[in-house]
Amino acid sequence: QVQLKESGGGSVQAGDSMSISCTASGGGTFSRYAILWFRQAPGKEREFVSRISPDGQRTYYDHSVKGRFTISRDDAKNTVNLQMTDLKVEDTAVYFCATSSRPVVALSPAAYEYWGQGTQVTVSS
Repeated sequence: QVQLKESGGGSVQAGDSMSISCTASGGGTFSRYAILWFRQAPGKEREFVSRISPDGQRTYYDHSVKGRFTISRDDAKNTVNLQMTDLKVEDTAVYFCATSSRPVVALSPAAYEYWGQGTQVTVSS
């Protein structure tokens, strides 16, 4: 089965940029997996942020991050990156990457069985 690990979180000021990554191991060919980013703020439910298709040709974003965040993948490195710009205080959350061995296109966290441990992103005003 595939294992996912996030990296690159930290603390920034509002308006700054940050990039976080999700690196996969195991599970066979990385390019067969769609990869999603979710986030969870304290006291809130986990919510969809972005998705990239297995072939990297289709990307999706929640309206709250569209135009500010960019998802990309490097299959040679088994890595998906999330470039975040113009960060806002409300972007503060633990960010998780996730995937499924099934051809799932849902944006609900419940549809995905493989998760990383998360990386904290804190944006202060």
